Amino acid sequence: MPLCAHTFALFAGEPHLVHGCFNRHGGISPLPYDSLNISFQVGDAPAHVRRNRALVKKALGCQTLISARQVHGTAVAVVGATETDQELEGYDALISDRPGVALLIQQADCQAVLLHDPCKKVIANIHCGWKGSVANIIAVTLQRLMETFHSDPAQIRAAISPALGPCCAEFIHYKKELPPIFHRFEVAANHFDFPAISAMQLRESGIHPDHIETAGICSRCNRDWFSFRRRRQTGRFCSAIGLLS
Repeated sequence: MPLCAHTFALFAGEPHLVHGCFNRHGGISPLPYDSLNISFQVGDAPAHVRRNRALVKKALGCQTLISARQVHGTAVAVVGATETDQELEGYDALISDRPGVALLIQQADCQAVLLHDPCKKVIANIHCGWKGSVANIIAVTLQRLMETFHSDPAQIRAAISPALGPCCAEFIHYKKELPPIFHRFEVAANHFDFPAISAMQLRESGIHPDHIETAGICSRCNRDWFSFRRRRQTGRFCSAIGLLS
């Protein structure tokens, strides 16, 4: 099966921009990582992961692929010019204005939030699990965009990837884990709509509601995507965004 990527209408028509949320199909990894696993950290053979990442990079048409060894924190890396693929230690958000560079987030239920400022020609990609939502890594990243690139949030487009949907995002201990502002996003007993929480945080940071698009795909329900909640030992899918040279 060839690589299959979910794309966003919000990013269409930008000739210098490429992006995609790549599901689990089209790679070379064996069970239980079948088949497009892009993580070096789950037990898959590194040679398989390198080949899978090369397939993603080829599909995007970018020269270099930058990822992060994510830690569910709020550290943001600004990626400069580079000619080699890199995985940066300890970051959960990546920003770049460099043509030829694609930014990749690894996922197995957490969200990726892809950002594009068409005016400043800068991109960002955010790893946003529930801990990232509580820490509001979205606001931290947008603040960094404003400080470093003078981005205007009103011009930024944001896309929320496939991730754990409200149907499956069960938090038994939510009163201890989630702040009260999140409690109104409880859609059923102990189940929360985290894509809606991310959309709220984007709006609160100045993103226009019309500039936010959500994939609406639950990674646990839809077996085309890796899901840690569905199967503990599994691979990681990815969401990537890049600028063409």
